[in-house]
Amino acid sequence: MLKSIYHTIKSIATIILVAMLFSCGNELKEVQDFLADKNLPIGIAKNVDLIHTDSGRVKTKLITPLLHDFNNRKEHPYQEFPEGIKIITFDKKNDSITLTANYARTYSKTGISEVNGNVIVINHKEESKLFTEQLFWDQTSHYIYTEKAFRLITKTDTINGKGFESKEDLSKVTMKDISGAVYVNESSKP
Repeated sequence: MLKSIYHTIKSIATIILVAMLFSCGNELKEVQDFLADKNLPIGIAKNVDLIHTDSGRVKTKLITPLLHDFNNRKEHPYQEFPEGIKIITFDKKNDSITLTANYARTYSKTGISEVNGNVIVINHKEESKLFTEQLFWDQTSHYIYTEKAFRLITKTDTINGKGFESKEDLSKVTMKDISGAVYVNESSKP
C-alpha cells in the first residue's frame, strides 16, 4: 500500500511537471522583447578572451571580465563592458595598438564605441601613448576622438590639451587647446 501511494504521488508530480513544461510556449522574440522592456541584457559573458582572425592572421584581441549583450534593442543595439576592456589590434606587420578603459559601450549598427575612465591608447611601434577620460572610436573608419582633456606622450613630446582626433594608431593627429613641450626640428626643409 505504501508503494501504491508513492507511485501515485510520483505520477501526479510527473504530470504536473510535464504540464508546466508544455505551458511555457514563449517564442524567442517574445523573450527578447521582454528582456528589452525590462532593460535586461539578452546575454552575459564573463572572463571573455576573444580573438578575431582573418585568413589565419590575428587581427584583434578583446579581453574583458564582463560583457553584457543588449543586441535585442530595436533602435540602438549595443554591447556593454561594465568592468573594463582591453583591445589589441594588429596590423599586417604584426605591430600592435592597445586600448584599455574602465568601461566601454559599442553600438552594433554604427560601429561606434564609447570608452570611459582611465582610457589609454598605446602605439607600441611608435612608442606613443594617449591618456584621457573619454574617447569615441569609429571602428569603420579607424578614427578616434575626444572633447575631454588629454595627454599625448611621444618619443620626443608630452602634449596636454582639450580635444583630440586621430587615426586609431595615433597618426594624423589634430589637437585643440594644447600646451606642453614640443620638439621642433629646425634643420628640416619645408
